[in-house]
Amino acid sequence: MPRATASARRAATAVAALVALSGFSAGAAGPSPSPVKILVESPRAGEVVKNEVHQAPIRGTAVAFGERPIDFDIMIVLDVSGSTKNASGTDVDRDGVLGVNPQQDLTAPPGAYPPGTLSTDSDDSILAAEVRAADALVASLAANGRMRVGVISFSGEMNPQTGHRVRYDQQDAWLEVPLTADFGAVRARLPEILKRGPNGGTNFAAGIRLAITELAGLSGAHSSARPDAKKLVLFLTDGLPTFPIGLGSVSDPGDVEAALAAANVAHRAGIAINTYGLGPSALTNPFAATEISRLTLGTFLPVQNPGDIVSFLSGSSFANVDDVVLTNLTTKEVSTDVRLLPDGSFSGFVPVREGHNQVRVTALASDGTSASVELEVDFAASGKSPRELALELERIRERNKELMLLVERDHIKRFREHQRKELSIEGAGEEPPPRPSPAH
Repeated sequence: MPRATASARRAATAVAALVALSGFSAGAAGPSPSPVKILVESPRAGEVVKNEVHQAPIRGTAVAFGERPIDFDIMIVLDVSGSTKNASGTDVDRDGVLGVNPQQDLTAPPGAYPPGTLSTDSDDSILAAEVRAADALVASLAANGRMRVGVISFSGEMNPQTGHRVRYDQQDAWLEVPLTADFGAVRARLPEILKRGPNGGTNFAAGIRLAITELAGLSGAHSSARPDAKKLVLFLTDGLPTFPIGLGSVSDPGDVEAALAAANVAHRAGIAINTYGLGPSALTNPFAATEISRLTLGTFLPVQNPGDIVSFLSGSSFANVDDVVLTNLTTKEVSTDVRLLPDGSFSGFVPVREGHNQVRVTALASDGTSASVELEVDFAASGKSPRELALELERIRERNKELMLLVERDHIKRFREHQRKELSIEGAGEEPPPRPSPAH
């Protein structure tokens, strides 16, 4: 089925949001069931929310196309080939010094760096960006028992004299961490990948086939299969497939064919592959990467500046839910202070007044559809020390900074603006209730 265009997705979002906000339903048979289900876990019915600042925490899960939260098995597949030595364009290690490729830096004096240096700071390389992106993603996941994560690295050892594979049956992909809910173990292993460093060619097929083995629990797998879990590969690469055929420095038709054959196997096993093309080399001819995603019903994301993968990966959604907005219908205020995790679980704060508040939670699915639920929130101010209050306000400020990257996404901006406009229409002619004075 062809994917909807961006304009069609925006139009669908506007229509769905309008229907949800107005309460209108067409047809005598009543409204059709929404593809997005919102499960609010906190606050519970009848619970009085207390806080010093007039903000009420809301926590729950948004589920696209299902009645309950989904289990996920996620395999992160990292390209560790020789080209990932290149500078990522970002200060990945945050040491204040940006690593650059001296071969492309006209200001670098001749002989200032050893031959073959592709980044003046190895901790700012493309591989370093991949590893940090994986770490940031895993750190963001909720340890709720519904998510398992594993890690695979792949490249392809080359004969330095011939440029071919050292052995026809060599291992070009390695299981770093089997699927596990122990996210601490995953994060502890990631630095070891960076410590080994980049090397060799790029065998897409090997990385994909090993991921299939683990996710499907095939013979030789170190991971147990979960038939009901959604299976997804996050495939990060900075280049083209160059193995298992021919030279490790050249992408032959057979290399692409092997990668696509592996993708077809993944699709038959019910595994989707999201590919991330990092940098100019991967984007010059992204046919293999885009086809892998198309064949497996995954997505392809071009990342022009490889260092940006840290933000893109940690902001990804496995649950096909792109945004959650909280609206206080009583005070006529919209809040985007919501942290949405990749599995669809969310937590955020909505402005409230003393006493009764009617709050609406609206979720936007990746296909542009949306749905809303309403809940009653009873709020009472509670005493906090000045330090506790300062920490709470700082948390809100920091969260708003993090949200800026997501707000730049066009369809989310339009979605949120539509929420505000609809709220304005609903409240036309009504005087909002007075806000309480800050406590002293």
